[in-house]
Formats: sequence, structure tokens, C-alpha cells
Amino acid sequence: MARVQLDDLRKVYPNGHVAVAGATFEVGDGERLVLVGPSGCGKSTLLRMIAGLEEISSGTLRIGERVVNDVAPKDRDIAMVFQSYALYPHMSVAENLAFGLRLRGLPKPAVAERVAEAARTLGLDALLERKPGQLSGGQRQRVALGRALVRQPQAFLLDEPLSNLDAKLRAGMRVEIARLHQRLGTTMVYVTHDQIEAMTLGQRIVVMKDGQVQQIDTPMALYERPANLFVAGFLGSPAMNLLRGRLQRDGGWTLELADGARLPLPAEARFDAGWHGRELHVGVRPEHLLRAGEGEAEGFDAVVDVVEPVGSEVFVNLRVGTHALVARLAPGDVPAAGSTLRLRAAPAQLHAFDLADESALMRE
Repeated sequence: MARVQLDDLRKVYPNGHVAVAGATFEVGDGERLVLVGPSGCGKSTLLRMIAGLEEISSGTLRIGERVVNDVAPKDRDIAMVFQSYALYPHMSVAENLAFGLRLRGLPKPAVAERVAEAARTLGLDALLERKPGQLSGGQRQRVALGRALVRQPQAFLLDEPLSNLDAKLRAGMRVEIARLHQRLGTTMVYVTHDQIEAMTLGQRIVVMKDGQVQQIDTPMALYERPANLFVAGFLGSPAMNLLRGRLQRDGGWTLELADGARLPLPAEARFDAGWHGRELHVGVRPEHLLRAGEGEAEGFDAVVDVVEPVGSEVFVNLRVGTHALVARLAPGDVPAAGSTLRLRAAPAQLHAFDLADESALMRE
């Protein structure tokens, strides 16, 4: 296994478009790191640069101790799994797994041993004689993983490998990939646009936007301490509630919204006293909007718009003036659409972001 180190890696196309703007980070030896961001943010381009499928405009890329900027993909000792399974339809599962090894000239006994080991690891033993057309989507994806696994590379690169599967299969394959990584301890870089996939699979996550790295941290650190407004709004489902307004302090804190609505906030919120009169973004996650008692000073009234019961919890879509909020509540006394719900924000769970550069103003 090997670490992968990026030092100010850039990709600029001939038309001037900057796809990746100076990415600098390290994937530790045996680490499972996820690149996540919206479509067009540069995450797949960055992965293809690591693989050698995309030319590096500037910067340095190391795999292990070797600089590989000008090393051909086949000589980088990496294996890549794509969104498309790209299996040979006329070959059996065993032949698909063995094909790359045979091209490399490995002896037949070594090929057979690696294929058998990969099949055992991925639960493909009973499917080795089948053709891809006889397999389910999840089985075909396991074969694609197995084809990379038999290579025994220094690092695995996975580019949205689960996006063609339905929701149930995706959840199952996430667990399989995590188990596979725990068993092998292989360095793994995984690309996805799905923030749930990123949160559940990444030991660390690189959040990208417009070719730039926004934040790198563990899943829970990103969720609890987002570095900026984009990360706060991107991670989490439902997303963090974000409101722009002017912060006022008159005994307690109040957020004055553009439409004139006033939201009382907890007096013990970790806002700086110097922010009185400052316009900023205030954020609170849906699970940190709590039911308030009647007449509670720090509570506010919101009109229930749509209620979404999802079993173990209920998402309540609300309106405060012209502003939309979502609260994540326990099931039970579900409010009816059109009714008024009194809420308060958990004081230790409020976030504030600068209006100009959108950076977080409260980070531990």
C-alpha cells in the first residue's frame, strides 16, 4: 500500500477553464478518502489526474515516494473502478477477472489463485461461470471491483461506482466496499456527488466546489464544524437551515430578517458581543430546531407547510414569514399542515457565516 500526495495540483484546459485550482492534500497509507461535491466541481478530473488519464497542468503528484506526473497510467500501480462496469459481455465472470492479469503475462497458476481469492472476498464463487448479462447490477459492480482487486495495486481509485444502482443496492454496496477496505487496508480514493455516500464511506472527506478544495476533515467534523456556507449547506439531509439577517442584542439575541420577521435566538448562543447590528448568515440543522413551550421568550412561531413522515422521524417543512425552514422531529404528535408550531433553536448548535466571504465565524 502507499500514500498519495498532491502538492498544488492544477488542471487548466486550453480554453482557459480551470477544472482543478491547486489541490494540496495527502491520502494516508491505507486510508479511505472521499472526494465529494456537485457536478462539475472537479472531483472526477482530480481522480483522473491521479490515475494518469488526465494530464497535470502544474503541481506535483506522488504515489508512495515516487513522483508520477509523467508516468504512464499502466506504470502507476493503481487500479480504477468506473461508473460504467465495462465488463466484456462475451466472457464469464472468471474470464473478466483474469483478463487483465493475462495481458500482463502472469503465469496461469498465479492468475487462478488471484481470481479465486477475489471471488471469495467478494462472494462471487458461485457466479464465476456466468456471463455479465446473467448478473444483477450489484453483482456486476462486484465483478468490476474484483477486476481491480486482482491487480493488487498500491491504491484503488473509484469514480462514482454505485451511481447506476438503485437506492437499496447502493446502501448494500456501501457496506461491502467499507468491509472490503477494512479487510484489505488498501489506500482508496472514492469520488461521489452523493453526500450520504461520502459521509458513510469516508474516513476523511475532501469537499470541492468550482475546482477548489473547500474543507478536508472527518465526516462528523465537517457536519458539526463546516468551514463555510457552502459546506454547511451541502452536507446534511435535510440541509442546514440558513437565514440571512441582521443580528441584534437587546438582553437576548434576535435575528431580523429582510421581510421584517424577527427570530428570537437563545441568549446563551455563542455569538460575539461585537456582532450586534451585523448582517450575516445564521444556520441551524433541522434536528437542532426543538419544540418550545407556550410563551417561551426565545421561541418563535412557524407555520407548518408540508409534513414528511419517514418512519423513525418526521421532517416538518415550515414558513417564518417568507422564509422556509425544516425541522427534524420525533414521530408522535405530528403537526397538521397549516397549523402553527412553536420552536426554539438549541443554543450550542447555532452557526454564523460572514456575509462577504461566507466563512464560518464560530469554529472551535
